[in-house]
Amino acid sequence: MPPLRSTGQSPEAERPEYAGQYRLESCLGTGGMGIVHLATSPSGLRLAVKVIHAEHSLDPEFRARFRQEVTAARRVSGAFTAPVVDADPEAARPWMATLYIEGPTLAARVKRNPLDGAELRRVGAGLAEALRDIHRAGLVHRDLKPSNVLLAPDGPKVIDFGISRPTDSDLRTETGKLIGTPPFMAPEQFQRPREVGPEADVFAMGSVLVHAATGRGPFDSDSPYIVAYQVVHDEPNLTGVPTDLAPLFRRCLDKDPAERPTPYEVMVALRESTPSSSYDTQAYIPEPRIPDRRESVAGWAGTDTGAAAGGGGYAGAQGVSGEPEVLENNGFSGVGGAVHASEPAHASRATGAFGAAGVLGAAGASAPGASPPAKHGRRWALMGTALALLTAVVAGTAVLRASDDNPRDVRNGPAAQASDRAPRDWAIPLHRGNAENKTPGCAADPRLPALYCTAPGVKAARLDPATGETLWSLPARGRPAQGTGESTTPVAVGGLVHVTTPGTGTLEALDPRSGAVRWTLSTSSYSSVRHAGNIVLLIGRHGRVRAVDAATGEERWTRQLGGLGTEWLASPGVDGPALAATPSPGGGSTRVTAVDPASGDTLWERRQPGYLRPVWTSRGAAHLIAEDRDGYATAIVRMDMADQGRGARRIPLGTPVDQAQAAVRGNVLYLTGHGGALLAVDTGRAGSAPPRGDRAVLWRLETAQTNLSRPAADARAVYVAAGDGRLLVVDAARGRLAGQTSPRMDNDRHTYAPWLPTPVVVEAAGEGRGGGRVYGAAPDGSVFGATAADLCKGCAR
Repeated sequence: MPPLRSTGQSPEAERPEYAGQYRLESCLGTGGMGIVHLATSPSGLRLAVKVIHAEHSLDPEFRARFRQEVTAARRVSGAFTAPVVDADPEAARPWMATLYIEGPTLAARVKRNPLDGAELRRVGAGLAEALRDIHRAGLVHRDLKPSNVLLAPDGPKVIDFGISRPTDSDLRTETGKLIGTPPFMAPEQFQRPREVGPEADVFAMGSVLVHAATGRGPFDSDSPYIVAYQVVHDEPNLTGVPTDLAPLFRRCLDKDPAERPTPYEVMVALRESTPSSSYDTQAYIPEPRIPDRRESVAGWAGTDTGAAAGGGGYAGAQGVSGEPEVLENNGFSGVGGAVHASEPAHASRATGAFGAAGVLGAAGASAPGASPPAKHGRRWALMGTALALLTAVVAGTAVLRASDDNPRDVRNGPAAQASDRAPRDWAIPLHRGNAENKTPGCAADPRLPALYCTAPGVKAARLDPATGETLWSLPARGRPAQGTGESTTPVAVGGLVHVTTPGTGTLEALDPRSGAVRWTLSTSSYSSVRHAGNIVLLIGRHGRVRAVDAATGEERWTRQLGGLGTEWLASPGVDGPALAATPSPGGGSTRVTAVDPASGDTLWERRQPGYLRPVWTSRGAAHLIAEDRDGYATAIVRMDMADQGRGARRIPLGTPVDQAQAAVRGNVLYLTGHGGALLAVDTGRAGSAPPRGDRAVLWRLETAQTNLSRPAADARAVYVAAGDGRLLVVDAARGRLAGQTSPRMDNDRHTYAPWLPTPVVVEAAGEGRGGGRVYGAAPDGSVFGATAADLCKGCAR
């Protein structure tokens, strides 16, 4: 292809002639990160091709950010987004081509005149449906504004996913920076930028619709600092908004994220407010039914038939972000007129394991009904307060001791021991508030036994694994419910239960029998937290790692390990090294480092070709996934601890797997991917020759699901969660569906979940044939448990 040319630093001077095979015809617009060109494909399709600025193409963080934008845009391509046609994030000048949308931006349309009532409803319904699709894909847009909405003849299209991120990611916004465009940012984006969930997009949609109706935003000012203050403290100005729509817009703009409607509710409300003569232009949206408080577990029948088609969700997303881009200059500080933040590359991809079950997670649960900050009465305080919102202070980390006999949040007091009654199938609701994502996350402690869970509005709860009885429960405080994700699952380690408190950047260690807080630790200045054996690793963005004792919270060591883009993987409560994988700047190779979590000493270090992502580690071996430049898994790499990774074996997968997640049992790695694929891969025994490529993949099952959770396995079966709340049970020997539970979709209201929790498997002591219990969590907010033998009646014996 002809080379991309650059003859200067101005956008006009740096226009290349080609991007890949596409000849660039004219400039459609410029932004802080790149230029958007009009182009035509060989088949005649008109394309919008975004090419990164020449100076940014040399910056690894900008490349990582662009890589994220491409990945996000591909995942949400649908009726209300611009489909991605082609992309090359690794080119000398990275570029992405999307289908060209004929139509002005909402910003340009409103400059001519605001939308009338009927047009406003149509645009609002389209935006709500677009957000629903974006959230279904597990993403938060975080920069919805009029210039990012195109008014196509068939409805509005949402564009620019440059600063979006997965909802279940544990990426942290760098201290000192914020992200977004102030007039369309939610209060939590100023106050808690590390904990922004889908509700922030609903707030932005409310602001966009007010702007569309009136020509101005609900929080207008010439100063971004005053806008920030008004967003956090003042009531929205809805003057000029149609009277029948003002209550809905006011709900979208509620300071409390838990009080905002979901995109689904906005779609229903706009349909109901549309005159009957316009119904022929409105898509049918079924009315939601109020779910029963307690679900029946009837219908948990095993079957040998194929998997029923169902909804999918999103789990294990790649989380990469650099500096954000804004495609129009709004007069605010930062590149392209935005206020920005940086985040670590791939931070969400490294997750630990908890026994045979894996680690689950929950991202942002807290108590609904938190009061918004009180208004300041003096005008002189306005500028200072607003400025403080935009200037983060680097917070120190301290260990705080709490009284052993003062469990302030324990609702039921010290819990009794787990029930001695015979285990039975059970299901209970476990969430509070109005979060769109109700899915809980759970982990087991088979030593007590106990099941610990988090959910929206529930900081932590201990359940009797035999009966589902709640032994104690702590309401989340300090932040409205934001949904759940894998980064904040309870972890039973060091004789305590560790939970991440959403909204406060705090790790709390709880007494497993009463829920009393034993110690707390600030994690606000760290990008991620990993549990390795009985050690907690606090990982900084640039490779600074601090280790504390899981039982006491006391510091053990601090060292510089890894660097920018390093992914850490460890196993809580399991002796063995922690693993750090650091890719080279171009992704051509990865440095794999095994670290002793007790001392911080490097045990061994090896460099492997390609981009590798760690997915499983134990005392015997480390397993990593080799990915191509588009994020597809192409091979499994096994590195044995016995020979310090010298004899690394690479097992090709044949067909690449998108958004792969894995679990290992023995020498078999089970892999799930976007599109519903489930594979069993023989990684071989330590010291033996690697299996031949055509024999390594033992079986592959297409489940007909849009997406699956990370798998969990026992001796007889592999368990995966589907997007409709079903637990699929697959015969580990034959790769056939052996059973499944009933769907749990909140009576069809939540047919997708942005985060799919890994099933929890607890094998019976001394049981080698798959005995024990299996626990799952579903989009309707329920947690359920069943006997493994009952679920796997169709498994081979």
